[in-house]
Amino acid sequence: MKRQGVYSVPFEVAELAYDDAVAIAADTGKISGDAGPLLETVVDMLEELERPDEHFDCIQVAGTNGKTSTTRFAAAILRGEGKRTALYTSPQLVRYEERMEVDGAVVKPSEFAHGVSVAAEAGRRVNAHRVAAGEPSYTITPFDLLTVAAMVVFAEARVDVAVLEVGLGGRWDATSATDPVAVAITGIGLDHTRILGDTLGQIACEKAAVIKPGRFVVLGEGTHVPEVQCVMDERCAACGVTSWVVSHETLREPDRIGGVVSFRTRTSRAEYRVDMHKPAYQPQNAACAIALAEGYLGCALNVGALERSLDSCPIPGRFDVVRTDPLVLVDACHNPQSCENFVRALNEVEPCMSNRPALLIAALSDKDVSGIVDVLVPAFPQIVIAQTASDRAMPAGELADLVRAKLGELGRDEGDVLSVFEDVASALDWATASGLELVAAGTITLAGEVAGLLRR
Repeated sequence: MKRQGVYSVPFEVAELAYDDAVAIAADTGKISGDAGPLLETVVDMLEELERPDEHFDCIQVAGTNGKTSTTRFAAAILRGEGKRTALYTSPQLVRYEERMEVDGAVVKPSEFAHGVSVAAEAGRRVNAHRVAAGEPSYTITPFDLLTVAAMVVFAEARVDVAVLEVGLGGRWDATSATDPVAVAITGIGLDHTRILGDTLGQIACEKAAVIKPGRFVVLGEGTHVPEVQCVMDERCAACGVTSWVVSHETLREPDRIGGVVSFRTRTSRAEYRVDMHKPAYQPQNAACAIALAEGYLGCALNVGALERSLDSCPIPGRFDVVRTDPLVLVDACHNPQSCENFVRALNEVEPCMSNRPALLIAALSDKDVSGIVDVLVPAFPQIVIAQTASDRAMPAGELADLVRAKLGELGRDEGDVLSVFEDVASALDWATASGLELVAAGTITLAGEVAGLLRR
């Protein structure tokens, strides 16, 4: 039951400037303690704030791939149905405030700074209480801080419902400190294996933890793998809930970038046929969002509003044209599974590999880089290699070695590697001067840096 009345922060807060708020959000060292990151950290911070998240409904979206798109689609659908809707996603493509939206608009820098100011003060108060009680202080991670900040911003904006993307896993994710009325799990893949486990079953267990008694549950098409479906079925049975398992049928695929893809999906209440200008890998995410929104509302959706909402919903960094002359397209695929989805969509747009732009590739060293290279390199005629600014970035030289080894396996010339750069800006400057068209893929940080440089 949502709390009635207008939410207000229960204590005085010294407001941070935007740059200071970004600095705190980016640096765990500024708000650290001895207890380590725990879900209780976020719970206690929200309690200190008198539970801003209880002033609206929460919907939670977990999964390895497709969760950002599903989250965005679900928020767009609910907004089209007349709900004042908030959106919380991660990571940002360029600026931190992009993680928070209210009714389709990114929150203002001042609103972001206010939310972080309040969350930081809540964290300080919680840790002060713990120290006074002889307990170790919490380590407040950036995601903890930003999740609490988002709840404050959304409550003050008086939203009806917030759609929250899980950052990592599900069991211990900061968004799980809320009490969602509906949840979706888009699918399970091998990612973050050092944290979540190295089998699909282990990872599925972590993500299935978002399923709890009394919640409406949607399982996306990526959960249809027997090893995963078994875990989901067991969790649903233990919680006494029945899941809606999503499926869709593609009726027509796009024949160019921005072309119309048509699909059909059936939910518990209706069958929907939808046309939208999106790449071919998006219908399964849209179908998941349709089921989630319908389940939350408890009624069939308005078909006209649904199609408009999906078609107009922006998905930054996903098959995203950030410049047209020369063409630069970015996609935030960052593990083998998402890269395979991207390449399948690319095949629909341009089946002939030799006619495609060059690939600008970068990767993070804690990902399955060999798997990413195995999928992306064969799909492009020429390769440009770069290194992002992330402290987790794989050095450009190491990535180049992997790419050249793959070209050798394919019987291709190492000359297909056009150049190697130590930073993304230099790669873009060189490509622009050469008139070279690019597709940038391999990591979210690459998509973000390219978009940030070209969309100034």
